[in-house]
Amino acid sequence: MSDKHKFIGRSVPRLEDRPLVLGQGRFAADIAFPGQWHMRIVRSDVPHGKINSIDAKSALALPGVHAVWTHADVVHIPNIPFRLTGLKPLEPYQQPVLAKDVVRYVGEPIAAIFADDPYLAEDAADLVALSIEPRPATMSATDAPGQYELDLTTEPGVVQKSYGDIAAALRNAHAIVSLELSVGRHSGVPIETRGAIARYDETRDVLELHGAAKVPHWNRDTIARLLKRTTDSVQLYEGHVGGGFGIRGELYPEDILVCAAALRFRRPIKWIEDRREHLIAANHSREQIHRVRAAIDVQGCILGIEDEFFHDNGAYMRTHAATVPDLTAAMLPGPYRVPAYSAVGHIRLTNKTPCGTYRAPGRYESTFVRERLLDAIAAEAGLDKVEVRRRNLIDKSAMPYALGLDTLGTEIVYDSGDYALLLDKALKAARWNELQGQLRKRRENGEKVGAGVAMFVEKSGLGPFDTVRIGMMPDGVLEVITGVASIGQGVETVIAQICADTLGIDYARIRVIHGQTDRIARGMGAFASRVTVMCGEASRLAANKLRTSALNAAAELMQTRAETLDIVNGEIVRADARGPSMRLADLARTLPDGLNAEATFESTHMVYPYGVHVAAVRVDPETGNVAIERYVIAYDVGRAVNPKLVEGQIAGGLAQGIGGALLEEFRYDAAGEPLSVTFADYLMPTVSEVPDVSILISEDEPSPLNPLGLKGAGEGGANPVGAVIASAIDDALQRPGAVTQLPVTPQRLKAILRDSRQ
Repeated sequence: MSDKHKFIGRSVPRLEDRPLVLGQGRFAADIAFPGQWHMRIVRSDVPHGKINSIDAKSALALPGVHAVWTHADVVHIPNIPFRLTGLKPLEPYQQPVLAKDVVRYVGEPIAAIFADDPYLAEDAADLVALSIEPRPATMSATDAPGQYELDLTTEPGVVQKSYGDIAAALRNAHAIVSLELSVGRHSGVPIETRGAIARYDETRDVLELHGAAKVPHWNRDTIARLLKRTTDSVQLYEGHVGGGFGIRGELYPEDILVCAAALRFRRPIKWIEDRREHLIAANHSREQIHRVRAAIDVQGCILGIEDEFFHDNGAYMRTHAATVPDLTAAMLPGPYRVPAYSAVGHIRLTNKTPCGTYRAPGRYESTFVRERLLDAIAAEAGLDKVEVRRRNLIDKSAMPYALGLDTLGTEIVYDSGDYALLLDKALKAARWNELQGQLRKRRENGEKVGAGVAMFVEKSGLGPFDTVRIGMMPDGVLEVITGVASIGQGVETVIAQICADTLGIDYARIRVIHGQTDRIARGMGAFASRVTVMCGEASRLAANKLRTSALNAAAELMQTRAETLDIVNGEIVRADARGPSMRLADLARTLPDGLNAEATFESTHMVYPYGVHVAAVRVDPETGNVAIERYVIAYDVGRAVNPKLVEGQIAGGLAQGIGGALLEEFRYDAAGEPLSVTFADYLMPTVSEVPDVSILISEDEPSPLNPLGLKGAGEGGANPVGAVIASAIDDALQRPGAVTQLPVTPQRLKAILRDSRQ
């Protein structure tokens, strides 16, 4: 195929954008059915307490209010189960769909109102009288474990991962570097809040849930199990999604409630979350405190790392179970040689909103810890922060590199990587040496400016499978049906590019169907940066099958051998360009069963992209503001199907990483009252805070684990942002180890400056 007909590696325009730019998007709030009722949740305004009574008489007296449910109405529905990393001891801590006897955080669902319109439902919710006897609230994960319920404590589990002899490493160390570090509680805040619309089709005996995202098939199977229905009698439908980031699309109490109500009342039930609900009820993430130390030799090389951390998971264990602390412990070693390692992560429950995953879960936290540790080692050993990293990097010759740890059911084996080469490329792109000279001069003139560097390894391409079914339609469009989901990352475009390259047609003539459980029997959805790797390879396999079938069928009709034929721009042609050609669509019409193929790609190992971030900042000592003046990202993704989409993923992740580094934090008072319930209190980065970014996409080290060499790209923009900004602030203040807590808010930075003066 000529280069002009190749699509992999080209930044072709996105296929999914036309309806969005024309205002034809179909988000959850846009979906409506005749006769629908609206649901409103009555939420706890007490962080911890015993429910004495729920009086709904006044609410039920309102015309147009049809029902008020409490736990007694859903007592037959089990608690919401785990999707990932579900350790058996954690199961008693799963969340019920409506609170039973006890409330454990402000925002917990206590009752559900069903009314003719959303405004009436909201008015009715205000009339429900709750009598809750307050109990003491647990607000710190480092407090000694207390009683959760009967014989359960507030420490439901401990994550432990280790290899090597850490005791010997510490005993034989030239020096031991110790730090206490913390990452603040924040999460994804998509422009579209959560929404769910359930409808029961009595004629087909099918329960539909619209507004699905992320993992439609797992959610379908779980809803069916919880509501005691067969799998094929529950179907989920994904529309457009206004941002996912790990938080959207998990199974929440509200999703179960609208489904149960649609079955009970034989009415469509619609629920759309408001922003305050989102900030207090959707998954939080990130909050951890680490007590970490490294044993080093006289050259500043790491002999071992020991980490004990406390993961604040909020009030319940939701669908992710121990995923975040497990990833934290497993991925902390990063791109460095660490001969001995031990991590102990305490999962602690507090009276805060429950937690889940958020872009680069566990890695944003562990990269901050590890890279702060590398900077501290540099200070202890008298080394430059770049040199200390070079001395400790895993060499390319060691690949594939078995870390000796596991996570998400897979052993961690770095599949490929040249970390030193990418570091050189990043420093060159940032003009590091020139930058250092400029910053020194500015500091001599009284400015507080500095630069930081941070390195990381990501994980992507989580299996175990993805299945794709493709077929040529009568109009000449190739339809690709997949069980993945689209949350804005460009699924339709990337899968179309891979199919187009393999088959020999224009990517614009491919229609990708996703997020519809009635179109394909199974699917894994979109999470863990898995779609391009897993679904991409399944699509390539299916397209290759269809290509082979097409050439064999055409060879018979054209009275030649299949190996003499090719497919170019949708036309079956002779390789020697002699004789007649045939359109694929015409061939499909001649075949009794058309042109169809299905393929599954299975994988038991993840793939590991890696990157380097470089940042330069200016600190304003009067206001405590941090301005990012330069930002460079180098990221090796193995092979970029669409470089512009990769850049978009990285730039978006950077903005979210800056939020966690400098601004975003869910704060609570000592009694457990949330203080970040509006955008006036929960601060997010704007275009003023997000700098122009220089992005270098590297394809030096394709993965050997899939034929296209693909690695995921969704989380590398966010992963090390907190770490690199902390490093740059230290440099600006000329005070190694100044930053030990994220986010570095103006108030915290001014406190650091006061400490420096003292």
